[in-house]
Formats: sequence, structure tokens, C-alpha cells
Amino acid sequence: MDIALQHISKHFGAVQANQDISVSFHGGRIIGILGENGAGKSTLMKILSGFQPADSGEILVDGIPLKAGNPLAALAAGIGMLQQDPLDVPSFTIIEDFIYGQPPGRRVNGRAAFTLFRETCQRFGFDLDPDMPVSQLSIGQRQQLEIVRLLALGVKTMILDEPTTGISAEQKSVLFNALTELAHSEGLVILLVSHKLEDVIVLCDEAIVLRAGKLVGQVEMPATTAQLVSLMFGQVLAPQTRSIVPLGEPSLKLENVTLKGKRITIENFTLNIRRGEVVGLAGLDGSGQELLLRSVAGLTRLHHGAVYVNDRVMTGRAYRDFMAAGVIFSAAGRLEEGLVSGLTLTEHTALVGQGAVIQWTAERERTAARIQHFNVRGKPESRIEALSGGNQQRFLMALLPETPTLLSLEQPTRGLDVDSARYIWEQLLSRRSQGTAILFTSPDLDEVVAYSDRIIVCYSGKLFEIADASRVTIDELGRLIGGAFP
Repeated sequence: MDIALQHISKHFGAVQANQDISVSFHGGRIIGILGENGAGKSTLMKILSGFQPADSGEILVDGIPLKAGNPLAALAAGIGMLQQDPLDVPSFTIIEDFIYGQPPGRRVNGRAAFTLFRETCQRFGFDLDPDMPVSQLSIGQRQQLEIVRLLALGVKTMILDEPTTGISAEQKSVLFNALTELAHSEGLVILLVSHKLEDVIVLCDEAIVLRAGKLVGQVEMPATTAQLVSLMFGQVLAPQTRSIVPLGEPSLKLENVTLKGKRITIENFTLNIRRGEVVGLAGLDGSGQELLLRSVAGLTRLHHGAVYVNDRVMTGRAYRDFMAAGVIFSAAGRLEEGLVSGLTLTEHTALVGQGAVIQWTAERERTAARIQHFNVRGKPESRIEALSGGNQQRFLMALLPETPTLLSLEQPTRGLDVDSARYIWEQLLSRRSQGTAILFTSPDLDEVVAYSDRIIVCYSGKLFEIADASRVTIDELGRLIGGAFP
């Protein structure tokens, strides 16, 4: 299968997401789609997969113009896309969502659907319970469900937008092996949109690079990280540094805590986090990190034990009480829990404001300042869903208060390019220097090691503490995540 994009352009108001892009993709190849946040990667792929119409230009599939610009027409032409925020129905079970995702006219009975679902899951090593509600899935599991659905549809061009976010190293290895086979043995076109340059270097045969909506480079692999970064940003980034700050008194205490989730139980756990300290949580998806992050913010009730914030007993209190005590939670699901679809950036700023009466002129000014400070590609009047995933994440971080007691963060740099991720951590660490404690989780082990003072490894509800993160290697951390506790 061969795909040709010819002179594709797309505007969102005054923002030009894609500008006169012409590029071809050939069967049997894995192509990385690179660029900083807001460069137009996801927009270009949404145009190809029918989720967005182009303002101008055309798409050729094996030399034939693709007429209807909608997902069903794209699927009929063999093109399917895994969105960065997967499209699913939270009220369905996994198997219901899988069946519902079949195109009109395809008759699939329950038994056949179960068989097809299990065979596809086994092929990729995904552990998904067909009867589990979609609402109970993590981000990583929702991505797995969407990958299984696309493969079952038999697409010939598969677009994956940040597919490795939230899945384990073992699952990523299985996925990459399968994608390699699908491309090199079966002739599929695999398009990988990713901010993880190491994934592109390992997996891809070539890469195209977008910057500010324009195609600025197309390189054959192997290529170095420095070469790709230079194309993405126009320069090589300076080495990463991290300052040391003195730690203060405990901001958070968990004493003899037991937490019970739907599939995981954490028993008799004690943890102190001091002012200015950064504690990273590492583990396979669903190993207990979410339970911990939500319990310290009052979103998950303790089954046993006690929680203190600044030596104040908070056991049994609601999230609003934790917020009043300076504990702020940020979820990995941006549009599901962190932001509100349909609202503008200014309206989001007003939501987190302290006044009983909204002064809209002042709120727009505060929003404009946050947009500038966090380099968000949007305007105060932009609706949040009009921003790219990376710019949504930047704005979500921009909404955090300046001097909270504790930040409890699920994947704070999810979907961000390397430069954006560094900038977000600069802002987080500036809060740390003012005494804020940070508890965070990330599927990126390099990020966990780089920014943590201590690391808590989670494995099936069991916890192991690494007292000095600077003394652990990525390989050692990987083995611990797999359950090889000393």
C-alpha cells in the first residue's frame, strides 16, 4: 500500500497547523512522525485518517484519490488511527466497545467477537479482561484496546499517536516486534507519531520532521538523537541539569496505610515526603501507583491507617479539604479529569480562581500571561479541545498553583516533546525550591531517575523503596519493576 499526501494545509482560526505538506509513505516501512508539541503531527495524521478535513490538498491511496474525509471512508481504504486520547465508550465493557467499533455492515456475533478479541490480544501479549468496564481502564489499557480493535479491522495503514505511553517495557517490546512483522513481512504502512526519540530510533526505517506546521526534514534510519533534535528544534539542546535543594519538615505522612483498588491491594505502607522532596513512583501500568497518588489527595479513601498533611490529620477527609490544605492532584487523562471540553482557556483560568465574582478582563490577562510563560500555542479565547495534546498538557501544568504543599502528578509530561518536558520540570522544580513536595509517576524510567530524590517501585501492590535515586541504573530499576525485589 502506498499513501501520498499532496499540498495539505489546515488552519484552526489564526493558527496554521499544516502548511503545504507533500510527503509519501510506502508499504513495508515504519515511519516516525516527529516534531515539537504543536508542530502539526497529530493534525496531519487526523487528516489522513479522516478525523479532520484538510483546507486544501488531497490524499492518494495507491494512486487513487481518497474522496470522503471521514474515519469510515479512511477505514474502508485501509487506514486506521490510534488517537493519543483513545476513542472509546466508558459505559461499555471491553468486548462491547470492541464490537461497537466494527464498521457498519460487518456482522459480528458475540462468540466470534470473543474469539477474534482474544486471538488479537494473545498476539500482542495484552492482558485485557473482555468483561471489564472501559471506565476502569488505565490510559495504557485503553490504548491497548484501540490497537486490538484496529488490528482486528485489518487496516493496511496503521497510524499510532504516542502508543507507548503508559504501557510496560515488556508490552512495548511485544508491540514493536509485531509492528515490525506487520510492516516488513506483511507490507503494512506503519506511521508512528512519538515524542520518544529512542522509540523512533529503535523501531523506524525513516522519519519525517515537522516544525511550525511545515515539513522540514525526512531522514533514513539509523539517525542519532542529536540529529533528530536539531531538526525538531533547529538546535541541539543543552545538557540536562538538576539542582539540589535542602529538604524541610514532612509535608505528607502515610502511617500503616492499606489501600484497596479494584484489582490491587497495598497493605501496611508507611511513607513520609518532606518539603522540597521529589518522590517518583515506578511500576508496570496498574501496579498501585494510581492508588497511592489518589490516596494522598483524598480521592481514594484509606481502608486502614492514617494520612497527615503538615501534621494535620486528613484521614477520611474529602478532596476539597486536601485542596484547602495545599494538596493538588493532576490526572493523566487530560480531557477526562484535568480539563473541561468546550471551555476556553480563559474559562479554565476562572475555574481555578479564588474570587467569588469573575472579572473577565483580569482573567483574560492572567490567561495570556500563562500562555506566554508556558509557551502554549493557543489564545485566551481558544477552546481547550482545539489545542494539541502537548499544548493541553502545558496549559494543565500552567493551571497549577505557585506554592502548593504537595503536587500529586500522574504522568506530568505525557505526550510532551523533550524540550517541553524539560521546561515543565523546570517549572515544577521551581516550586520544589519554594518548599513544595512532589509525588509523581511516569512510564519513562529515565524521567523517574532524572528527577526523583527517592523512588517507590510498585509491583502487584508490593512496594520497594530506593532511598537514593542517583545510585540506581535504568537496568536495575527495570528489574525491580519486574518484581525482582532484593
